[in-house]
Amino acid sequence: MNIQDTLKQLGITLPPAATPAAAYVPFVQTGKLVFLSGHIAKKDGKPWVGQLGKNMTTEEGKAAARAIAIDLMGTLQAAVGDLNRVQRIVKVMSLVNSTPDFTEQHLVTNGASELLAQVFGDKGAHARSAFGVAQIPLGACVEIELIAEIA
Repeated sequence: MNIQDTLKQLGITLPPAATPAAAYVPFVQTGKLVFLSGHIAKKDGKPWVGQLGKNMTTEEGKAAARAIAIDLMGTLQAAVGDLNRVQRIVKVMSLVNSTPDFTEQHLVTNGASELLAQVFGDKGAHARSAFGVAQIPLGACVEIELIAEIA
């Protein structure tokens, strides 16, 4: 199935690539690989602030990770022109702003992983890392970066 059709069925409209907030670029392509810079969670256009295990639940974190996956796909589309060129989502790395005793970073990150699998099918199955960190820029609850292979 066409990726755009899948997104439409899911009621997802991809945003344009975000403007970097510091000294970096939103993506870099080398050969068939596209590396997307980390995207922080946003809610209502502003950083989605919070700390898992303190003032956010795992389900809220999962929703934030899903929102990031939508932003990542918008950037990926800007990078490659057409998401149907994606051969594979290779790797996802997730940083979860969490308390020292919070241990469900992997469940938070599922919000992004599950959506990528839904959109890309088998091509969306990826390697992944999920880390708990003391803080993320702007106080965001989650930050995710992605590597994709394109045709």
